[in-house]
Amino acid sequence: MTDCLKPLVAVPADCPCFDGYVWHGAPQQYLEAASKVADVAPLIVPSLGRDADIQSILAVVDGVLITGAKSNVNPARYGEKATADHEPFDFSRDETSFFLIDAAIRQGLPLLAICRGIQELNVALGGTLSPALQKIPGKLDHRANDKNDSDKKFAIRQTVHVSGNTSLSKIVGTGEIMVNSVHQQGINKLAPRLVAEATAPDGTIEAVSVKDAKDFALGVQWHPEYWATSDEPSNKIFKAFGAAVHHHKDKRLEK
Repeated sequence: MTDCLKPLVAVPADCPCFDGYVWHGAPQQYLEAASKVADVAPLIVPSLGRDADIQSILAVVDGVLITGAKSNVNPARYGEKATADHEPFDFSRDETSFFLIDAAIRQGLPLLAICRGIQELNVALGGTLSPALQKIPGKLDHRANDKNDSDKKFAIRQTVHVSGNTSLSKIVGTGEIMVNSVHQQGINKLAPRLVAEATAPDGTIEAVSVKDAKDFALGVQWHPEYWATSDEPSNKIFKAFGAAVHHHKDKRLEK
């Protein structure tokens, strides 16, 4: 019976507050891309911090998907004082995502980290972030052009150069591809355990992999989830993640 079921993938919840209630949820585009393209069953993990029994969840999932979010990583996690450029924050999301990232790498669970996710991955492994890339001389303004129209906001309009002989190049090929990179913050100091796999024309790191990962462990700064059913590179990234998750499930069931 379990052979017929889709493998579960853990997705950390964002925790916005509405009408006095703290809600736990995840953006639909990520969940749809996981379900329709990666062919996995996304499981939203409540961001309850130390009160959540995440180990019980990790015992039954075969992958981890760290999504983008409205919030940013708390700069205290990489030794900086918070400013307006660092905001807004979601401390519960931080704690849950960092736990999932650490566990995924230690346990060899396939890991895909997108937008805020790649930033969390970098900080979790000892790197730092730049809070406002557009204020750095020589850097492009990577922020959205149109925040009111989602299709325009996430339009594929920027090139990134994918380095050869990398995890990402094996998925999308080497050289330039077009992506929908929408962000204000970005990687500053790259974590020692990460490899830069793609860069924007201004040198901003746009994709990374974990050097010593036991399985698929990729982070991208752009948003492959948004056009995962129609854009070829986006589709290939989610299919590669899905294949790794299915393979992990098969190996687990063989034991």
